[in-house]
Amino acid sequence: MKKRIFITGASGCIGHYIVEKLMQNTDDELFLLVRNPDKLGFDYKSRPNVNIIVGNLRDINQFQDLLSTINSAILIATAWGGYQEVLEINVKANLELVKLLNPQICEQILYFSTASILGQNNNLLPEAGEIGTDYIRTKYECLQELLEIAPSLPPLRVLFPTLVLGGDANKPYSHLSGGIADVVKWINLIRWFQADASFHFIHSADIAEVIYYLVNHPPKFQETEQFVLGNPAITLNQAIETACQYYKKPIYFRFNLSQSLANFFIWLFRIEMAEWDRFCLNYRHFTYQNPVHPAVYNLPAYCSNFTDVLNLSQVKN
Repeated sequence: MKKRIFITGASGCIGHYIVEKLMQNTDDELFLLVRNPDKLGFDYKSRPNVNIIVGNLRDINQFQDLLSTINSAILIATAWGGYQEVLEINVKANLELVKLLNPQICEQILYFSTASILGQNNNLLPEAGEIGTDYIRTKYECLQELLEIAPSLPPLRVLFPTLVLGGDANKPYSHLSGGIADVVKWINLIRWFQADASFHFIHSADIAEVIYYLVNHPPKFQETEQFVLGNPAITLNQAIETACQYYKKPIYFRFNLSQSLANFFIWLFRIEMAEWDRFCLNYRHFTYQNPVHPAVYNLPAYCSNFTDVLNLSQVKN
């Protein structure tokens, strides 16, 4: 049976991959809320039932008749800077949107948050709400309010992307993918250091694979579900070793980049750090329980290890 799917944030990196996946693998009717259709790199006219709705998330009330007919809502749109704007988009507009969905018709809400607001036990990280960037604090606030009103909404699935890769000639690059070339330029220096830190990453193509699965397997119960999107954790040292092997840069010995040494470099180069940046430097291990990636659902993965990341980046040293 065809679904009616409402998507915000289709013009972003993750949004491009998700929309293309749904366009190529379903005949569902898609409704894409975008401010500027010219930013869409996919051919939305290539098949029927892809509807471009030009509008602003701030004015979501004008689409209440449409939203009352939607079967699945995929909420990706976000604002990054300027507290008033991020508050209006990341909190107020998203909360208003979910309230316009009809629980009798809508099977699920797939809401994109960020793993930055979670601690290592997958619970909310208090520091994210206290000293996080405008983006992180508003994501923290929105999730708190969503969880409070969840019983009155369609089933809620909260997605927490970790470090996101993605982008090509027809899709905008994620912040991480856009910065890989700058990191590679420093490989001759980086290879001399090691540090106690770890993280997850996931490619937008793999996020799209997971979303496609979830769209086709709606929740059976009302309880809110949470999904940390990421491949298994990798240490910073493993990433450096893989990159050095990939670029044929031998490692003879390495200095331990301790917290005190890091602080020395910060002082020496007069690096200005916000309170959240300082917290992240000390926290070091941005890892989570039970990360979700395509293999969890026995689906093919596009980018499952750090060698894949380097291959896809096509950055030469």
